[in-house]
Amino acid sequence: MKLTCLQENLNSGLQTTGHLVNKNVNLPILNNVLLEAKDGTLKLSSTNLEIGISATVRCKVETEGAFTVDAKLLADYVNLLPNDQINIEKDADDSLKLTCRSSSTKIKGIASDDFPVIPQLEKEKPYKVNIKDFKKALSQVIFSVAVSETRPEISGVLMTFNKFEANSLYLAGTDSYRLAEKKIAVAENTEEKEVIVPVKALQEVLRILNGLKDQMNAPESIDLFISDNQILFSGEGFELISRLIEGQYPDYKQIIPKETKTTVTVSTSDLTKVIKTVALFSKTGIFDVNLVFDPGRGLVIRAANIQVGESTSEIDVEFVGTNNESTINYRYLLEGLSNIDASEIKISLVDGNIPLLINPKDNDDYLYIIMPIRQ
Repeated sequence: MKLTCLQENLNSGLQTTGHLVNKNVNLPILNNVLLEAKDGTLKLSSTNLEIGISATVRCKVETEGAFTVDAKLLADYVNLLPNDQINIEKDADDSLKLTCRSSSTKIKGIASDDFPVIPQLEKEKPYKVNIKDFKKALSQVIFSVAVSETRPEISGVLMTFNKFEANSLYLAGTDSYRLAEKKIAVAENTEEKEVIVPVKALQEVLRILNGLKDQMNAPESIDLFISDNQILFSGEGFELISRLIEGQYPDYKQIIPKETKTTVTVSTSDLTKVIKTVALFSKTGIFDVNLVFDPGRGLVIRAANIQVGESTSEIDVEFVGTNNESTINYRYLLEGLSNIDASEIKISLVDGNIPLLINPKDNDDYLYIIMPIRQ
């Protein structure tokens, strides 16, 4: 294997693939990145056996071949090199030799034959989604996904294609205490499908998409291919494949309130400040704040802790409906407010035993619900 490529291109490919690699004592090969030089490109691949990432970078290939080296070491080294050409060559002593200007380095590696095979999906009938919309949707949903894997079916995001509405993709995430749902448009494939994607895979997708440079001719969409047990995200210069989570996702549509007795419209930033202030007096470990909806006073927020004290604040709101109140976990509320991406929100309530519903004021493509704390 012998090739030449730009430091900038190689560094970009290593940043895309290297993040997935963690120290694996049982299978040292999983600490490595696979480099495959052929057809005028260098393909870099990494895997943890559940997720596989590959990135393709332009280069000049003199001799085709493949080899694996420690992903973190190679990424750290290349990142520190000057922005110039790097000559890469596999030596006979199972080392990768890198030369850049006056620097020359050898990194010990392992033969590519030992690298796990990353599954391939047939690239037919893609679901095509806008990258900007998809990035926003992922960030607005994955924060609410369960961290615990005692219930595997909610340790991922439910992605529902064309079921609730034609040409639409609904993403939903929950930890059983709160739930976020986001709707975006999907094109080309009109087939109805429902899959649960591990949150770790989507976090990697979001990281890669956030790292893409806004180039003049960069594509605006990303392709999603789905098989019985895997999903492939294919974008410009990268691919990520992940297993799907088996199991039945909760029928979350049943717990979304269909009616409301009280609705207030409030400034997101004003509410955030007040919640942070009052929450200083919430009970340790319970994180409770009491929301009182009063037509005469607006939205009254209270918290009390016998050992610390108590606090009450009022916010002016647009009020529709009757007196009401609910006690909720303030941390869930703050996380929802920070991800809702709207200057004003609507908070809707049936009563203190029904989940609190939050939407952006001017559109219905996002919703966030929080279960009340039972008194």
